[in-house]
Amino acid sequence: MQNQKHLFNLEENITYLNGAYMSPQLKSVETIGLECLQKKSKPYLISENDFFAEKITLKKRFAQLIETPDFESIAIIPSVSYGIAITVNNIPFEKGDEIIVLEEQFPSNYYAWKALETEKGIKIITITAPEIKPGRGAAWNEKILAAINPKTKCLALPHCHWADGTLFNLKAIRERSNDVDAFLVIDGTQSVGAFPFSVAEIQPDALVCGGYKWLLGPYSLGVAYFGERFHHGKPLENNWMNHIGSENFSKLVHYNHALKPKATRYDVGESSNFILTPMLSESIRQLNEWKPQNIQQYCKRISETTVSKLRGTGFFIEEDAFRSHHLFGLCPEDPSRIELLKEILLKEQIYVSYRGTSIRISPNVYNSEKDLERLTHYL
Repeated sequence: MQNQKHLFNLEENITYLNGAYMSPQLKSVETIGLECLQKKSKPYLISENDFFAEKITLKKRFAQLIETPDFESIAIIPSVSYGIAITVNNIPFEKGDEIIVLEEQFPSNYYAWKALETEKGIKIITITAPEIKPGRGAAWNEKILAAINPKTKCLALPHCHWADGTLFNLKAIRERSNDVDAFLVIDGTQSVGAFPFSVAEIQPDALVCGGYKWLLGPYSLGVAYFGERFHHGKPLENNWMNHIGSENFSKLVHYNHALKPKATRYDVGESSNFILTPMLSESIRQLNEWKPQNIQQYCKRISETTVSKLRGTGFFIEEDAFRSHHLFGLCPEDPSRIELLKEILLKEQIYVSYRGTSIRISPNVYNSEKDLERLTHYL
């Protein structure tokens, strides 16, 4: 795979290594957004079919991206918290059940589970990160597997940690969770799109993704996969579109209380959003053309020299086998250096993020090896 910066509107004097914060927008996505924005000025051009056609296209494209043949298992959601709320409301918790989460995982995949401690009498089991030293990623994975027991009702995890890119072996976790019949709920916001994910291989019960990071889409729209255990669940809202027969506008006055099959029942109201839905659909189309495995290999290629140099100058970076290449953390031996480095990088217009004790680096196909070399120069 070659550099794709020409497909984005990034300025030449900017070094943007912050895709985990928010992706820049593809030119093609911007064009579609502007065209769709103007379309609302002529509402007579918006047909009844337009309420459904682009939704189906988006679902089919996302289903292809995550390797599932069933697009009806895909729901359109406004945010990660919305998708997590669906799972929380449809898992039959009982007092004493345990939910496994990770230390410092993203808040939208934590708060809803934590609230169940008082609401349902369940217990949150937080798997803490091991000490920062070689073998950390492997040890963290082992701690997760060891924590799964007959009381485990659900594991709510990311594929890679949003702060430092630590990878979690979801296939092994799925196998162990199956032994105790626990639900596996994945927040794929910081991985899906840039890192390969296969529903067929991992078989999660749910996969929730915000659209504005590695899916290269707009803010305020996302997509989620819901497996068979959620196909007969209760949606968060009863909107007119998630009921059977909604395609026939002339008969909407005749209420049909039957919900649409599988994950379509979970679609957020106004999910046919005539601006955001086509934009996200276009960005995922491009990702399917590039393929996540190629994106991951590209990020590895442009960053491997930088990673090697930084490891030799006092930064801890997780072992390659237990981290992603599109998102990784730099942990300086002296964490107090981070504030000074933040000032330097900002002055030089090198954009990264700071999460906990990590300087978070997150390149994508619009970056080059020179971008990483420039970062190294100022560290």
